Amino acid sequence: MTKLLDYGLTLLEGLQITLLITGAGLLLGLVIALVLTWVLDKRVPLAHWLAEGYLLLITGTPLLVQIFLIYYGPAQFDWIKQSWAWTYLREPMFCAILALGMNAGAYTCRLFKGALDAVPKGETLACRALGMNEWQTLSVKLRHAMRRVIPAYSNEVVLVLKGSSLASTISIMDIMGLAQRINGQTYDTLAVFGVAGAIYLLMNSLLTWLFRLLEQRALAFQQQG
Repeated sequence: MTKLLDYGLTLLEGLQITLLITGAGLLLGLVIALVLTWVLDKRVPLAHWLAEGYLLLITGTPLLVQIFLIYYGPAQFDWIKQSWAWTYLREPMFCAILALGMNAGAYTCRLFKGALDAVPKGETLACRALGMNEWQTLSVKLRHAMRRVIPAYSNEVVLVLKGSSLASTISIMDIMGLAQRINGQTYDTLAVFGVAGAIYLLMNSLLTWLFRLLEQRALAFQQQG
């Protein structure tokens, strides 16, 4: 029992990094998703096809491959290594957040677009009649689609949190990175990764509970409106 507690305390040292990668990845993903959703919803010429290609590429390839390409790929080109971008692309943390954000953005865009498509067309016509611009109209439609989005988005948040563990493959000492280091020192694989899994399970359970509360609040707000 003492051994498991020691493992847990050591692994919790990587909790801040795990939460940082997850939070930053979700924020970047949300920005990407909103932009892509607007492009797809308005069918912006050329940009619409570029967005579709981006979604196909990201959702059709594993996150681990994307992390490796972003982290190891730029080093193959001298012109990138000599540019300002190399200051960021050589940092494992930046590459992990970028990969996670790009991945989350693609899947979140699919969620937003599906929810928007389910909003009655009368909502859009009403917004136009009131003289709202494109972003204001999209904002109104997103608020009406929120009831459908929250349950699905909560699953995406959980997936991003679990996906952040792949950052350990590029030498980031998050929870999983520390677990791999401890396992390499002790070879106590079952105990080490069992404790790591329990930490992720607790975090995911907390996130699920918080999103259920948010869903209930959103439903109550919608009923009041």
